[in-house]
Amino acid sequence: MTGSNVLSMFSLKGRTAVVTGASTGLGQGMSLGLSEAGADLVLVDCVPSSDTAERIRQGGGNAEIVVADLMQMESIPSVINAAISAFGRIDILVNNAGIIRRADAIDFSEKDWDEVMQLNSKTVFFLAQAAAKDMMKRRYGRIINTASLLSFQGGIRVPSYSASKGAVAQITKALANEWAKYGITVNAIAPGYMATNNTKALREDPVRSRSISERIPAGRWGMPEDLKGAVVFLASAASEYVNGHVLVVDGGWLAR
Repeated sequence: MTGSNVLSMFSLKGRTAVVTGASTGLGQGMSLGLSEAGADLVLVDCVPSSDTAERIRQGGGNAEIVVADLMQMESIPSVINAAISAFGRIDILVNNAGIIRRADAIDFSEKDWDEVMQLNSKTVFFLAQAAAKDMMKRRYGRIINTASLLSFQGGIRVPSYSASKGAVAQITKALANEWAKYGITVNAIAPGYMATNNTKALREDPVRSRSISERIPAGRWGMPEDLKGAVVFLASAASEYVNGHVLVVDGGWLAR
């Protein structure tokens, strides 16, 4: 990228991005950021929802909606085929869809373990694999996984979520090692405590919510729009030499 204007390196004009879990929260925030940088969006979620697509279109962007149950492995080819049918290629994959189940570890059920691991780690790997097969044809791609602070920490009452997000960090590094030679970078964003549906129970617990807020140097919980800059950076030419990295966006939580 020698000689390129630094601002042009962040442009995603002409690129196609697939974002899972795109209808709300972090997925919506990242989708809007990618669109604002010029990308065409394929918005994937398990339920029909037009809000993100409408906001993108109102801003002058292009978006297609794909309804897919990513708990089912057979949905993966349909997502890839829909993206290629809509825009002809996949340049960027944001593996964001995820779930969380809360219970004391001593009482945690096999069902909750399996479902969280299925969506949060197994689907991440196999959707990345499927997208990479298209990216390899052009020797270019950006895969961005959603990790977590619990990729680094153990958490409380979320054993399967912690295990799954630890797996996301290692999947990210493993794929970065293998696919760099094809022009594909694989990185992850580890959000801190964000105001989303997944953290609703924590935010409604006055003791836990206060203890979390007091530890964040930024003095507030994160918002979905706080991930816009990070995802555009990792999706763009500006991060060409960044690979296998887990980028923490946490308001300083881990530093304290």
